[in-house]
Amino acid sequence: MTRKPEVLFVCVHNAGRSQLAAALLQHYSLGRIAVRSAGSEPADKVNPAAAAALAEWGLDITAEVPSKLSTEDVEASDVVITMGCGDTCPVFPGKRYLDWPLEDPAGQGVDAVRPIRDEIDRRVRGLVAEILDA
Repeated sequence: MTRKPEVLFVCVHNAGRSQLAAALLQHYSLGRIAVRSAGSEPADKVNPAAAAALAEWGLDITAEVPSKLSTEDVEASDVVITMGCGDTCPVFPGKRYLDWPLEDPAGQGVDAVRPIRDEIDRRVRGLVAEILDA
């Protein structure tokens, strides 16, 4: 049995983009990919507009708690996807790094978050196909 691939999503507050991406990857991978998310400066709670946008698709992230990015998170991951955390993300040799430049949903309403959710959804679907079909 081969080891399950691990993906880490990182954004500054771990409250919006990375939470959306983690939930969508968990949903689409059906347990075949281990998913983590973290932030360089985690917020106190998940962005309510991001949670509302995802709830429209039947996914609930309201119980998630933003977490602090750790060296261990990066070391354990095969793919690290950054979403606007800049230089605060640690870099380790042998890891695959992707940067998804996405608008920050912080302070925006659900109408503004939907296009961000949709773009993350598109990227996550591509990532699932790439990882599982490799």
